[in-house]
Amino acid sequence: MATRGASTAPKEPPKEHTVAGNRHVYHDYFVDETMEAGLVLTGTEVKSVRAGRVNLREAYARIDQGEAWLWNAHISPYDHGNRYNHEPRRTRKLLLHRNEIARLNTTIKKKGYTLVPLRIYFKRNHAKVELGLARGKRLYDKRDAIAERDAQRDVERALRAHAHERYED
Repeated sequence: MATRGASTAPKEPPKEHTVAGNRHVYHDYFVDETMEAGLVLTGTEVKSVRAGRVNLREAYARIDQGEAWLWNAHISPYDHGNRYNHEPRRTRKLLLHRNEIARLNTTIKKKGYTLVPLRIYFKRNHAKVELGLARGKRLYDKRDAIAERDAQRDVERALRAHAHERYED
């Protein structure tokens, strides 16, 4: 016997709306691990982020005194804001569990990793940052990645041309 009000339908995952990405990270770093962190924003910052006026290109995360912070992320001032509009490049607090912060701190200090933001998105109306635990690429690694990408593109192009020829016959 089912109880009243209980839904037996499977719950769908919460909707995510990506606002800003940082594709440049994948060119400069090997991203080994990703994690989600909450982002503390002021009122006008939320409105600017929802409008997509965010730049993460030079941004990074740092752990100071047991707290995680997002540095150098540019959130443009809100167009319709007043004199209490936010500073575009201020440091913003990241919300992580204490044990996650401790694990990240030891990994960063020991192995030479860095924390970089991969994207900012909204999940159930809360601003989130996807952080990547990343190692820097050397110049020859970047060249290898470019050559591999070009070779993959050539293979796909050849496969499409071959499939197109077969379809016309």
